[in-house]
Amino acid sequence: MRAGDLSLIEKDIAAQLAGGADVLDVNMGVPLTDEADLLVRAIRLVQERCDLPICIDSSVVGALEAGLAAYQGRALVNSVTAEDERLEAILPLVKKYDAAIIALPNDADEIPMEADKRILLTEKIVRVANEEYGIAIDDIVIDPLAMPIGADPTVGRTALETIRRIHAQWGLNQTCGASNVSFGMPSRHAINASWLPLAMAAGMTSAIMDARTPQIVEAVRAADLLLGNDEWGMAWISAFRVKDAAAKAAAGASA
Repeated sequence: MRAGDLSLIEKDIAAQLAGGADVLDVNMGVPLTDEADLLVRAIRLVQERCDLPICIDSSVVGALEAGLAAYQGRALVNSVTAEDERLEAILPLVKKYDAAIIALPNDADEIPMEADKRILLTEKIVRVANEEYGIAIDDIVIDPLAMPIGADPTVGRTALETIRRIHAQWGLNQTCGASNVSFGMPSRHAINASWLPLAMAAGMTSAIMDARTPQIVEAVRAADLLLGNDEWGMAWISAFRVKDAAAKAAAGASA
């Protein structure tokens, strides 16, 4: 990528599409590069190859603005925290480009380990974004902070409590880094495939995940079916038919 070769992105786009991704998260934090320029070129490439919406993911404000200016559509911005300086730097861009935002309830002091503190910081984010910048509630997505279970056995319960309380109080859309919870543990796919249905039942509405992992994708689709989000099981049945047809085609080709 430093040399201008974006062919890996083309392969990733095709693989994520095949896996059933609904949004593509584009993060171009490649060391020793002009991140803004690389992000713009990646966004344009994605839009040439597919029509999925894009989540523009960067911690660099200049790169975010360049990406938002280049994007043909309504973007999701990942991410902002409850720190005053981050809110002041990013929310005006979100408002200017009529984007939506992923926000994390942590501040300059810490990543809170208690659900109560996360709720307080979520309240701050919602108040500032909605009341001071006029960003609609529906355009605020909260990441409740899924932390590695291997470092602290209580973090799963804390995240689930946070999800439930945010859902009950504001009805906000929520997302998380799906693989964070299993970091450092063996058999990570099994943990992630168990975690996401639990989070969905608590009120999680999306996840940043690798759509190339069938075990996790199937767990999410099954949870959607069981939670009543997949009317008459049409998405589940459609996905099964595609998988079954591919298996039969592969078997025929090898015969």
